[in-house]
Amino acid sequence: MADKIKVLLTEEEVTRRIGEVAAEISRDYAGRHVHLLCVLKGGVFFTCELAKRLDLSVSLDFMSVSSYGSGTQSSGAVRIIKDLDEPLEGKDVIIVEDIIDSGRTLSYLIEILKKRNPKSIELCTLLDKPERRVKKEVKVKYTCFTIPDEFVVGYGLDYDQKYRNLPYIGVVEV
Repeated sequence: MADKIKVLLTEEEVTRRIGEVAAEISRDYAGRHVHLLCVLKGGVFFTCELAKRLDLSVSLDFMSVSSYGSGTQSSGAVRIIKDLDEPLEGKDVIIVEDIIDSGRTLSYLIEILKKRNPKSIELCTLLDKPERRVKKEVKVKYTCFTIPDEFVVGYGLDYDQKYRNLPYIGVVEV
């Protein structure tokens, strides 16, 4: 590793909080089937850990949407890289994200998904940076951690495709 990374959230803290959020979702959706929509690539680590802890009937699908290039700032241009494999009509959908900052990507994604007639759509994120929110209409129902405006890696989050495999959340120090 060439970059210096400071631990922001330990593996133990992340694991404990995912369990708490899973319990909350399980209570809210008791007796119902939930369709988790994982936003790739970063969301896959969190989605898998969350799904394992849900006491519900669960299905999964994956979508890849990006507003980042190889840098640390959102470009603002959103594009779908991989669309869903299954229809959403009539499903209780929870979009699972690794991090929400500006909200541009999710605002765009939610508008597209609403046209597919799901029964409901909610957002669940591992990390939230509300002070960076440009799209104020993006409301997150389930948040594991609210963090300061720092560039973070680990647990699926990357810096130029590196550090996704770190078992904790760290800050890249430049």
